[in-house]
Amino acid sequence: MRTTDPGDAARIELLLAELRLPAVKQVWASLATQADKEGWPAGRFLAALAEHEIAERARRRLERHLAEARLPPGKTLDTFDFEVVPVVSKAQVMAGDAWLNNGANLLLFGPPGGGKSHLAAALGFALVENGWRVLFTRTTDLVQRLQIARRELALEAAIAKLDKYHLLILDDLAYVTKDQAETSVLFELISARYERKSLLITANQPFGEWGKIFPDQAMTVAVVDRLVHHATIFEMNVESYRRRTALERKRGRGRPPIHATITANA
Repeated sequence: MRTTDPGDAARIELLLAELRLPAVKQVWASLATQADKEGWPAGRFLAALAEHEIAERARRRLERHLAEARLPPGKTLDTFDFEVVPVVSKAQVMAGDAWLNNGANLLLFGPPGGGKSHLAAALGFALVENGWRVLFTRTTDLVQRLQIARRELALEAAIAKLDKYHLLILDDLAYVTKDQAETSVLFELISARYERKSLLITANQPFGEWGKIFPDQAMTVAVVDRLVHHATIFEMNVESYRRRTALERKRGRGRPPIHATITANA
């Protein structure tokens, strides 16, 4: 069996570091030994190195994107109780992700505790696994960041920076205060992403009550118009999961009343 000359091995290590091929640098020696032992042709050896580098880059990329997404832990489609909202099936929510290419939106409505945030985070996790970039944030937190950017005369740049995310998940829209400064930056964010980049929004109130969020009627109409154009709407009118769990602990599991509808706007 042939062995790699120590001088060549040292030179290869330097070259791989210069080429920024850390995965190849980690495995080339062991693969070279295996290739010599099994009599691999040069092409097979090179392909094995390239495949390992590509797989490791994909793993590191997924790791980075999951970290930057800031998704709440443990919220996946596998842990979401689809039986509670029977017309919202796993097959439906994962029917495809082409809507992100078109800048379409997904809107989840329903009372507190109905699973909106869980489903939003679960969808975000699945999309990151499929190669999309996602950011999950409480709406109030992002609005505060954008307000700071506006005071520093950097709002446009801050909104543009969010373009790297294919999907922004804005959780709990209803908790934005009815304040001109807050709602105006939110309006500018929604307008900037309209038909370019997607939004997923969770809210307790239906559109008819959004006048409680936006202080100006014209702004409310403009926001709703931009969001519902090319949108899918899930109305998750179900009993609170937290309340249901508490009741079940007292009296045993029962079947809660369930009502849910889905509408879509092309």
